[in-house]
Amino acid sequence: MSQRIVVDPITRIEGHLRIDVEVDGGVVRKSWSSGQMWRGIELILQGRDPREAWLFTQRICGVCTTVHAITSVRAVENAIGLEIPMNAQYIRNLILAAHALHDHIVHFYHLSALDWVDVVSALDADPAKASALGEDLSPWPRNSRRELEAVKARVRALVDSGQLGIFTNGYWGHPAMKLPPEVNLLAVSHYLQALEFQRKANQVVTILGAKTPNIQNLAVGGVANAINLDNEATLNMKKLYQIKDLLEEVRTFVQQVYVPDVIAVGSMYPEWLGYGAGVTNYMAVPDLPLDGAGTRFDLPGGTIMGADLGTFREIGNFDEPYFRDNVAEGITHAWYDGDWQRHPWEEETVPNYTEWDDDGKYSWVKAPRFHREGSDDWVPMQVGPLAQCLMGYASGHEGFVKTIDTVLEQAGSLAGVKLTPAVLHSTLGRHAARAVRCAVISDLALKHWGLLAQNIGSGDVTSFNPPVFPKGEQRGYGFHEAPRGTLSHWVVIRDGKIDNYQAVVPSTWNAGPRDDQGNLGPYEASLVGNPVADPERPLEVVRTVHSFDPCLACAIHTHDPEGNEVARVKVL
Repeated sequence: MSQRIVVDPITRIEGHLRIDVEVDGGVVRKSWSSGQMWRGIELILQGRDPREAWLFTQRICGVCTTVHAITSVRAVENAIGLEIPMNAQYIRNLILAAHALHDHIVHFYHLSALDWVDVVSALDADPAKASALGEDLSPWPRNSRRELEAVKARVRALVDSGQLGIFTNGYWGHPAMKLPPEVNLLAVSHYLQALEFQRKANQVVTILGAKTPNIQNLAVGGVANAINLDNEATLNMKKLYQIKDLLEEVRTFVQQVYVPDVIAVGSMYPEWLGYGAGVTNYMAVPDLPLDGAGTRFDLPGGTIMGADLGTFREIGNFDEPYFRDNVAEGITHAWYDGDWQRHPWEEETVPNYTEWDDDGKYSWVKAPRFHREGSDDWVPMQVGPLAQCLMGYASGHEGFVKTIDTVLEQAGSLAGVKLTPAVLHSTLGRHAARAVRCAVISDLALKHWGLLAQNIGSGDVTSFNPPVFPKGEQRGYGFHEAPRGTLSHWVVIRDGKIDNYQAVVPSTWNAGPRDDQGNLGPYEASLVGNPVADPERPLEVVRTVHSFDPCLACAIHTHDPEGNEVARVKVL
């Protein structure tokens, strides 16, 4: 007999995503993904100066502020054909790279590792054995017996106090938890260390962006960073080398801790390389541009259809017709007025909430689709680090090919099997891909630091080209390969004012509902076929959804100035 399970909220980061599944025989047979909050910034922007849009759009989300800001200025620059100076490009690239490093570290350790790591089990670990295991995995110096003993004591104090704090409501002792106590202790130690290193990545964003979240240094036409190597108040050599030191520290953590941890977890849950594939059409956009016009990049983009790397088609520049002309969003199952599928420039945002209907409308999230070449089909696409890793592998990108092969080889060696890129189409594959992307970006961040330092050293201190808005209508779009995948903003400007604005975000691509043809969105498709051992504790459902790193407009907060508790929410 089938059983309906509702997990709401399903994310540790904010509570606007609901997942419904029907389970029969211990397996998910049907699923629904529902965004539970309406995003109305598109309407707020109508009639405003395009130069202001980025200040508003970075408030779409309380986590992804930086990525919306940069995508917005790219959209306006695209509309008016404006190139930016190289210093501005490199500064933006460093902000984006540092933000991605921060985001990927936080996702694995603080938002999803507890789906795999049993914190309470760490109390049974032998710190000496855990230290020896850590030394076998990597040369990281903070895997010492003494440090692990201190971590175990901290966990013991938490458990004895009855106040587990961040570890409250975990599925401790769940039958799907399989890591040995020593691995759990190592993972908890790295969880705590990751808090330190994600902060270092965010320091880079703050130094260049003036603050974070909600950076302040952007402008349509470049950045507002004044460059003067002899002035303490501007971007100078002292600040540049502080950035370099921070990026080097973060790179060491990523390559000696994050990547080995993902390999270790993957090798001990090999069955999860067979669950969670779902939609195997992939899309990523290129990023970290190497010129002012956005025609050369250090991160690859393109599309792959049906998990076949041979179908790779490149998205090569900021004005790519293949991307521009083939994106649409539908609202057949979303709480908006009407039933249409339209290009973002032609969309409207008219909310129309009705009750939940399994076969009708059940989400505030629209359903993005991409036109499959040579057909009349508009298909769902999975976006995110896995998509970009596959583009990198298919295109022969040196960093991605080398890192993916190394991760698969080491994980296979630990598991005693030979692994190929085919296993990446899975729940654990998404975690592996995110670690790979983080490692690649940790190298590229330092490369772009060098490019910025070299350009400034040549005497170029220009960071801004002023925009000009002609009369009439201009249409533009900007994209960025954000930590959660392909992000694009679409703007229609008329006589210097915003006439229409739409944001097609990564979690819209992945969390979107069914379309008018009944095709499931990526979250929904990835859950079908997943096991569920205990319907009262649906850990397996949480694992697969968390592997996408969901984040749905998390800029809503409830606060009592007297410090009283407003609400208590169980975060699974």
